[in-house]
Amino acid sequence: EITPVTGVQTCALPIFSLCHERMVLENEAAMTDGPKGQQWKTLDSDLNRISRVEQAATYVARPMVGFGIALAFIVLAALVAGLFFGAQPSNYVVIAAAAFGAYMAVNIGANDVANNMGPAVGAKALSMGGAIIIAAICESAGALLAGGDVVSTISKGIIDPASVADSQVFIWAMMAALISSALWVNLATWVGAPVSTTHSVVGGVMGAGIAAAGMAAVNWPSMSMIALSWIISPVLGGAVAAMFLALIKSQILYQEDKIAASRRWVPILIGVMSGVFATYLALKGLKKIVEINMGSALLIGLACGVLAYAISYPAIRRASVGMENRNKSVKVLFGLPLVFSAALLSFAHGANDVANAVGPLAAIVHASEFGGFEAKVSIPMWVMVIGAFGISFGLFLFGPKLIRMVGSQITKLNPMRAYCVALSAAITVIIASWLGLPVSSTHIAVGGVFGVGFYREWHMERRLRRPGAKAGQVKRIAVEERRRRKLVRRSHFMTIVAAWVITVPAAATMSAMIFLGLNALVN
Repeated sequence: EITPVTGVQTCALPIFSLCHERMVLENEAAMTDGPKGQQWKTLDSDLNRISRVEQAATYVARPMVGFGIALAFIVLAALVAGLFFGAQPSNYVVIAAAAFGAYMAVNIGANDVANNMGPAVGAKALSMGGAIIIAAICESAGALLAGGDVVSTISKGIIDPASVADSQVFIWAMMAALISSALWVNLATWVGAPVSTTHSVVGGVMGAGIAAAGMAAVNWPSMSMIALSWIISPVLGGAVAAMFLALIKSQILYQEDKIAASRRWVPILIGVMSGVFATYLALKGLKKIVEINMGSALLIGLACGVLAYAISYPAIRRASVGMENRNKSVKVLFGLPLVFSAALLSFAHGANDVANAVGPLAAIVHASEFGGFEAKVSIPMWVMVIGAFGISFGLFLFGPKLIRMVGSQITKLNPMRAYCVALSAAITVIIASWLGLPVSSTHIAVGGVFGVGFYREWHMERRLRRPGAKAGQVKRIAVEERRRRKLVRRSHFMTIVAAWVITVPAAATMSAMIFLGLNALVN
């Protein structure tokens, strides 16, 4: 018998612990190196592969979420139409038209709204999420509160009403115009080209009218004016934007005391912006409430402009206290006015362009309900709701692609340049309305972006070659390098211009083919 000793006990416990740990390690090594250990390695490898497949499937399926939500909205619009008209065979045309109207509204939100929010996002005055939220609210408010309650069913006199006297032919013509314009805007969005949804609808109506009643049915003088707007809209928008950018550069950025110049000129520019937008909204947005002529609208704009100047003058002085005398400080002062201008543009866009989505739908509803058609029809509220929410859904789901294109991929924008683009859009529309010229808000806004970029290129070359420049300042640059340094991306420029030119012919061709197909299917 061994008597336990304290010293032995203190030595035995660590030895026993070390032996136990060694046995555990040997067992783990044996399990790892043996056949069972290989099975665990294989299982871990398979699980890693499965997790990678799951991650890849999630990444691939992410874009499909937007398509799924858009499809659900389109089905919901059809169900709403069925709820109002009943699921009778005679009302299937209205239900189908409601679905295609929702599809068109989604495409307008994906393509057209980028013209209003793109410059603000490109100038980093708004984040992408903030721009989408503001645009969705303002677009819906503009469509529901100030949207036109009357729409021309023949789209500005493109087709002679007498040529489509049969209500059934008229319904199929409007259906073909709706489908073709929606498909064309969808294709343009996929390519990455901002196009005019108004011109898409006009082309669709023209193509269906030609297929239904021949070339004589088209009002060619009206079509020639629309074709002329392809040139007038972007050139006028670009010229106005470049003019304001030249004013800002000469009166603020190139002054010795930029902060003092900003205190003097920024409130004036804010007052001009407020007056212009007040006039614009009075002409376009208040027509549902009261009829306003150009003189009254200009007086409203003048009053709002003076009020905005009186409010912004002390605010700009307070905001500019302690700022450094450099261009970055001036850009900050344009940030908040730019956000307001983008919101007002979205409100005006919702008030005016929602008819592009629901105009043909309203015409089909009227013709189905009353068995005939008129030059102008009222838009039911449920139709307007489909248009408003469709634009918001399209913006939320698919808008970022075109917002990035307009805001940052054509040319580099800052708050001052983006402010000039927004201001030129409103001023150009007012000038065109005064002159009676048909213009496109899309062409004006994108033309303003091009105008700012081309002006910067011209101004940069002019400064390098001015007579007072020193010999060492004029550098000889190779042709390839000079092309690379262009401030407007020529590839995007050519893509967008080509899309503008072929919008009406492409929509008209698709509409004629769809009309002939629908007519053959029914008959």
